[in-house]
Amino acid sequence: MKLKKILGITGVAIASVALLAACSSKSPKEASKSSGAKETINFATVGTTAPFSYEENGELTGYDVEVAKAVFKDSDKYEVKFQKTEWSSVFTGLDSAKYQMAGNNISYSEERAQKYLFSYPIATTPAVLTVPKDSNIKKYDDIAGHSTQVVQGTSTVTQLTEFNDKHSDKPVELNYTNENIEQMLTNLNEGKYDFKIFEAQTVNAIIKNNKLSNLKTIELKSDEQPY
Repeated sequence: MKLKKILGITGVAIASVALLAACSSKSPKEASKSSGAKETINFATVGTTAPFSYEENGELTGYDVEVAKAVFKDSDKYEVKFQKTEWSSVFTGLDSAKYQMAGNNISYSEERAQKYLFSYPIATTPAVLTVPKDSNIKKYDDIAGHSTQVVQGTSTVTQLTEFNDKHSDKPVELNYTNENIEQMLTNLNEGKYDFKIFEAQTVNAIIKNNKLSNLKTIELKSDEQPY
């Protein structure tokens, strides 16, 4: 299978080498046509997952965004254009060549690696279980029979689908949505759903910045992580 010219950015500098090599593998005729202008690399990101990708004063920033800016800063062949989009459209956009790169603290999986070029991992971002402070959910197994919001194509969907296969008598209620993590945590804070599993750094930043005072987090064991 031919790998797509994209990456999941948990270390964009390494993966960009592969991307740029792929982008430059044109015929001389194609290269001559584009020699007068820089080629645009469309970079997809959700922009709501601080500290990796978020908006500040109306501009996208965050670790993934700033590393990508640094990679392309001095390039005389390529310029990067950041495209804010919903998570559910990141991979479909890569598949259709609407985007050439993506960065949003994207987790690695064997299935994704069959289609996409990933950088070397640069950090671990463990997930936590987030619940209202008065919830009767005290540990991971307690989520059985409770509700959550999920986005199609995420590792959490895979995790909870497997959980439901093992707990068919009391499955988790999966409510599919295109809402971003800020809105999902707001919904949880308002009591609309029972729990949310997501990366700790992002969850803690949103709870603090949005003053979601009704929420608390519960650590997950290594075998309870969504990857």
